[in-house]
Amino acid sequence: MIELSREGNVHVLDLGDDVNLIDPPFVARLHEALDRIEVASDGPGALVVTARGKFFSNGLDVAALMQLDPDARRRFDRDVALAFGRLVVLPVPTVAAVNGHAFAGGAVLALCCDFRVQRADRGWICMSEVDARVPIGVGVMALLRAKLPAATARDAVLTGRRYAAADALAAGLADVAASESELVATALDIVRPLAEKDRAIFRTLKHTLWADLARGLGVAPG
Repeated sequence: MIELSREGNVHVLDLGDDVNLIDPPFVARLHEALDRIEVASDGPGALVVTARGKFFSNGLDVAALMQLDPDARRRFDRDVALAFGRLVVLPVPTVAAVNGHAFAGGAVLALCCDFRVQRADRGWICMSEVDARVPIGVGVMALLRAKLPAATARDAVLTGRRYAAADALAAGLADVAASESELVATALDIVRPLAEKDRAIFRTLKHTLWADLARGLGVAPG
């Protein structure tokens, strides 16, 4: 269950302590949390996205999505892309504190953030669609190309490689590695100095930096 709390002027979005699969209720709660953060983003602020336990997020709940009728599946595809896009251009600095495995949609969720801290001793970041035989949508593929070095995007998509912290750092998937006990504290250290930046210019710069990507994910120009 997604929970939103505060550490001073930093919002902390906790995805839960399970596999944290992305399904319609998960996406609805994510939109609700983003609504709350946006309302409170006029003054100093930042966001840390994390979870507890073995998983950050194990990606889309494919079994649940296969039970949706075509209209419901189209709504879900639109809503999850929009949630990713909103996180990309959220008008506060964002960092994913990747506590465990981040597979497929879970990896995408982490990549939507401005920065990533990966647990040093456990957990992989992986785009596993090639092995799961699941296509990657145009919007998400654009995100991978925008956020990752070209060779990393190619390898991640076509090989399904699992990146532990050291490899993720070398490949540009993660910015910092930290122990489990220091993971969230390290993420807070990254975004707290940025939380004081002027919100209006921060919003403008993020919308400009990621303009094409945001449009591809369904977000209107800011």
